[in-house]
Amino acid sequence: MSDPLNMLYPQLGHSKGATDDELLQSIRTKADESLEAKRVFFETSSGDLLEMAKSIAQMYKKGGTLLTMGNGGSSCDAAHVAVEFKHPVTVGRKALPAIHLGADLAMLTAIGNDIGFDAIFSRQVIALGQKGDALIGFSTSGNSKNLLAAFTQAHRQGLKTLGFAGGDGGLMKQSKDIDICVVVPSTSIHRIQECHVAAYHILWDLVHTLLAEPND
Repeated sequence: MSDPLNMLYPQLGHSKGATDDELLQSIRTKADESLEAKRVFFETSSGDLLEMAKSIAQMYKKGGTLLTMGNGGSSCDAAHVAVEFKHPVTVGRKALPAIHLGADLAMLTAIGNDIGFDAIFSRQVIALGQKGDALIGFSTSGNSKNLLAAFTQAHRQGLKTLGFAGGDGGLMKQSKDIDICVVVPSTSIHRIQECHVAAYHILWDLVHTLLAEPND
């Protein structure tokens, strides 16, 4: 079995007896990798992020609601996005309606038990989604079946569909049911999620900037 320390810190070259200097260097290496991943991601995806922001701002101007979803750590990102819009921490920013589809445990377990895990988000889109709303989904692989099913349902109901993925984008990048999908070109789940966090914080700020502009 591989040593866990060696898996987390392969640059050390051995599995035991790491010195403080080696561990400090590993911190610097990971920080550099994170910065480089962000640099590459924003160079390739800034235009799509701006289009996402415009779509969400237009949706809010028309009285819509933002729905968010994800699995595991990506569910935490989806919850984070929803609370950012509902409870803005910057003075003067308006609270806006957002629903994290992973928050209702009774609904999740009911759907999972009665229908199956792949339907836990799509069934909620049926119940909560209205034409003109927006759905954001996070998946580090881009292949989460329950997200793909929800995007298909949302597209069918007339919601704006927005995806955050990693790697090569997986099936999310290929899907015709997702209007805009930004992809972090990395195989590291950590680096992908770090880019997603930075991206949706910027997205949040862009949306509020656009909402502050006078209507046409």
